[in-house]
Amino acid sequence: MHDYMMPEMDGMQFIRKFRFMPGQERIPVLMVTANDQKDIRYEALENGASDFLNKPIDRIEFSARVRNMLQLRSAQKQLADRAMHLMVMVEEQTQEIRGREQELIYRLSRAAEFRDPDTGAHIKRMARYSQLIAERLNLDKGFQKLVLEAAPLHDVGKIGIQDYILLKPGKLTDEEFEIMKSHSSLGYELLKDSASEVLMAGAEIALHHHEKFDGSGYPGHLSGESIPILGRIVAVADVFDALTSVRPYKSAWSMEDARQNLEDGSGKHFDPLCVDAFLSGWDEVFNIRRQFED
Repeated sequence: MHDYMMPEMDGMQFIRKFRFMPGQERIPVLMVTANDQKDIRYEALENGASDFLNKPIDRIEFSARVRNMLQLRSAQKQLADRAMHLMVMVEEQTQEIRGREQELIYRLSRAAEFRDPDTGAHIKRMARYSQLIAERLNLDKGFQKLVLEAAPLHDVGKIGIQDYILLKPGKLTDEEFEIMKSHSSLGYELLKDSASEVLMAGAEIALHHHEKFDGSGYPGHLSGESIPILGRIVAVADVFDALTSVRPYKSAWSMEDARQNLEDGSGKHFDPLCVDAFLSGWDEVFNIRRQFED
């Protein structure tokens, strides 16, 4: 409570300074004014006064107004405490749901790994390669995290490919290759229409990570920036790691040979910006490779 008429600063200056103090935004302020000072009352309300008392002060009115303001403050604190409690509960439940989602993604990725034993460490490496590309492209932190979490789902459609094709040690026939190519669409159908942002990103990656920048890829023969950025990023990460890994039908390429392949395919197979982003983090590429060896 304060009077409008004070020796060093008037009541209006006091309210303004008081309201700017941390934590004082909601403290009730009772101003004492003369009965006919309506213009001062209006200004005080605009500056944050909660209530007024007229001079001369009536003891009963004073007690009632102070009691009402204390009750108001108590209700505000209870409401704020309740809101904070609800925020904590929502955050805890969100984290729990997030954990379940991440477990689901991990298990879906492992499902492809069980069908194709050569893809275990590949999943981890290419996910981190994809995150590295997103980081070097200066995409926001949320998108980088989304890429890291969704990229492992790129080959989940291999669940629907027969073992005699998936595990064939030699080169696939044209007919077998057409069947193998269907894993992109199978993965998309498995993941689409989800309420999960990560699963929807995974669906996009599954469908588009075999598209090529010049339009010669599959399944949609998309080209350039018509290929979603998630697909363009994962295309670089996936091919690079596949080249540097042993497969039933080939030996592993050296890191430098695989790098040359990316450079040669820039603008044809791959988005040049994604290739440049990946190669700009070459030291980190080596670190990822060492961390997640087959």
